Amino acid sequence: MRTRTRKKPVDRQRAERMIARGALFVVGALAIGALGGWTKRVRAAEDKTALDPRRVARQFGSLGDQVLAAQGETALAKVQLERANAVIDYSAKYQIPADLAADVYDVALSEGIDPSLGYRLVKIESDFQRNARSPMGALGYTQLQLTTARFYDHSLTEQKLLEREVNLRIGFRFLKDLTKQFDGDTHLALLAYNRGPGRVAQILERGGDPKNGYSDAVLKGYEPPRTVAETQGGWR
Repeated sequence: MRTRTRKKPVDRQRAERMIARGALFVVGALAIGALGGWTKRVRAAEDKTALDPRRVARQFGSLGDQVLAAQGETALAKVQLERANAVIDYSAKYQIPADLAADVYDVALSEGIDPSLGYRLVKIESDFQRNARSPMGALGYTQLQLTTARFYDHSLTEQKLLEREVNLRIGFRFLKDLTKQFDGDTHLALLAYNRGPGRVAQILERGGDPKNGYSDAVLKGYEPPRTVAETQGGWR
């Protein structure tokens, strides 16, 4: 049994403080700049002549645009903070480096998979080991057979399939496709991921039960998103 050394997860509180301060700085600077610029223009106008209503309207319009921009920066900062918090949590939970936690999170979202499910899949398949190889020749984080992966990219080699993003992306895409094939049934999709979709479909056609404990292991402690808003597009 190999002994592996994990990198220490990032300091959660320190990361949160840095991101929060950066967000407040951006929003504050934009708001102060917008208000300051408008005030200067108004004062300059007052020093010369009575305010032109059309000029005032333009100035208010410009100020409104800048405020909206500041609000957009606030929303972006909030999303970035939520992502950072999630990555920190998963890094600590699974005792994996922050960059790996971030890649699993980002690739899962981009492929329409709940990140929590993505982490569980990688944990069960490879225990987050990049060079994991099964006796059947399944490779990498998501333990893909090269023949299966080549359905998505005909040019793949074993070395390419071991690359982190490639392996995660194809593995999550395969699981997403299986979820669609089995009408949103996550248990069946996972069983098909483990046993092969043809084998699972054959067992179901005969009235059998394809369960072998795999889907239960992946879903142990997993809580699916409760609303469409939480799912970034409604995975099941």
